[in-house]
Amino acid sequence: MRVCILALAGLVSVSGCADANQSAQKEASATVSCEYPSDGEPAKPVDPPKTTDVPNKGEAKVTISMTAGDVELTLDRSKAPCAVNSFLSLAEQGYFDDTRCHRLVDSGIFVLQCGDPSATGLGGPGYTFADEGVSSSKDPVNYASGTVAMANRGPDTNGSQFFIVWDETPLPLHYVPFGKASDEGLAVVREIAAQGVAADDGKTPIAEARIKNVTVG
Repeated sequence: MRVCILALAGLVSVSGCADANQSAQKEASATVSCEYPSDGEPAKPVDPPKTTDVPNKGEAKVTISMTAGDVELTLDRSKAPCAVNSFLSLAEQGYFDDTRCHRLVDSGIFVLQCGDPSATGLGGPGYTFADEGVSSSKDPVNYASGTVAMANRGPDTNGSQFFIVWDETPLPLHYVPFGKASDEGLAVVREIAAQGVAADDGKTPIAEARIKNVTVG
């Protein structure tokens, strides 16, 4: 511990030390710790994200390159640092590369769901993480067009699956919002949605909704 004391004319000044302590506290508060407990076998080999010194401020830019075009995302660390940390880790490891968005909903709610390499809706990264910024209320809220949020199978079961809202959607605040698609990216998703879903299962996009790769930065 560093002690800063300056004696001057019988007075003791600790302002320099206080400033240093405040600066250190600000730096410390810019990160959080996250937990990613194991949850079965991953749909594609991948390592869990880091759990310490996770940034909780600022934004991250991501580009999802799809066969239909590029979808640029801005991820908000201040809203969901552990979700953003996980998404960036998976993207950097190529987890999303050459996978398809397996679910399109075009009635009642309007989302394109991606992030499962098995394309079954059951696959994940082999770990889960807790909800951030959600509510236990069942009352719906408006998920605005362009919102990027985590898909889940219940409380605190976030993994790799996420969805992009392509038109305003009423849902309970049970799904962690962690980013937003650009207007140009949203147009790409809407082009996919415009072609509808397969008649045999009512959820598979008719359009080729394949992710070629995801780049960070």
